[in-house]
Amino acid sequence: QVQLMAYGGGSVQAGGSLRLFCTNSAPSIARHAMGWFRQTPGKERVFVAGAAWHGAGPEYADFVKGRFAVSVDNDKNTVALQMTDLQPDDTAVYFCAAADVIATLVRGTADFWGQGTQVTVAS
Repeated sequence: QVQLMAYGGGSVQAGGSLRLFCTNSAPSIARHAMGWFRQTPGKERVFVAGAAWHGAGPEYADFVKGRFAVSVDNDKNTVALQMTDLQPDDTAVYFCAAADVIATLVRGTADFWGQGTQVTVAS
């Protein structure tokens, strides 16, 4: 059973940086891709970035390319999202997610979800 725990959200000024982490407590997730989605009130949850343990990816949504970087650490069963040059439009609840393949994440869905972590960017 995949159990995802996300942490690292917070509040920053525009132009600032934050780093999110997500840990999978399952014994082995070698077959999984992991990534991040975000959601704002009244809107759908959208794919942000993802990567796979076996090397597939990373994949990014167009609106974060060049600003965000996703990385996976197989030893720690962790996926991280380094967010730089944050803007007020990046304000959202960020969700960690896992799927069998990264294409599932890119299509906008996931097999497993973690709890959300709030990211707030002030102008």
